[in-house]
Order: sequence, then structure tokens, then C-alpha cells
Amino acid sequence: MTQNGFVLVVSVSIIKGDEVLIIKENKPSAINKWNFPSGCIEHNEDILDAARREVKEETGFDVKLTGTTGVYNFISSSNDQVILFHFTGEIIGGSLKLEEDEIIASRWIKVPELIDFNYSELREASVIRKIVDRLVSKQIHSITVFNEKIGL
Repeated sequence: MTQNGFVLVVSVSIIKGDEVLIIKENKPSAINKWNFPSGCIEHNEDILDAARREVKEETGFDVKLTGTTGVYNFISSSNDQVILFHFTGEIIGGSLKLEEDEIIASRWIKVPELIDFNYSELREASVIRKIVDRLVSKQIHSITVFNEKIGL
């Protein structure tokens, strides 16, 4: 969702043991680029609900959000100002079923191995690198810093 010129995005590192799931996107803005499951927050959608929805849409998995590595503000490769909320999560249901047309592959990888990825293979590589650095150093914060949507 674009809000006052900002693109609001959620992203989730799905952790299983010592590995994380990455997906290969085939979207007009990211052809053949590896990323964490992610997408735009919809109008009037709670941030945490958006994160769970995007994971479900792109991977088929139901996740429990377990933490956050932070909020990232950057100019994207398409020259948009993006505010990205990144979470960690664990699978609680569903099965791997990649979103047709937009996701062409997935892979479980040890988190430190993401550091060795060629930057040209990653979507918004500098941001992913910051996220990976925080995952490797276990700089994961409580999810309680995000409140569920409050009705007015």
C-alpha cells in the first residue's frame, strides 16, 4: 500500500531449526530475485495480519510471528520510498505451495549462507544484508512492540 508517498511492506523470515526459507520472485519489479516472503500492506490492514497473509499467499504456510529484526526505510530499485517491517516466524500449519506466476522457487538455507549470496541475486540486497546480519547476531526483538490494530 502506498501511504503519503511511502510504500508500506511486510517481510518474514520463516525459521526452521537453523535454516530460513527464501523464495525466488518472478514479479515485474523483481525478476529471478531471491527474497523473504513479503508484500504490501493493504488499506486498513493490521501489520501483523499483513505479514501472516503474505506468507500464506506466497508459500502456503501458516505462521506464528515470533519476533522482529526491525523497521527498514529505504529507496527501492524502482525509486519508491519503502518502509519495511521485518518479522521472524515459525510454521504452524499449511504446506508448501508457491504462489503461481509470482514465485518460481523456494529454498531452505542456513542463515549465515545468505551472507555469501551474490548481491545481484537478491532483491534489495542491502536491506536483506542488514536483516541477515541481525538474524545471524540474533538481534531479534519481541513482537510485542507491534500492537494489533485498534478499532476506533
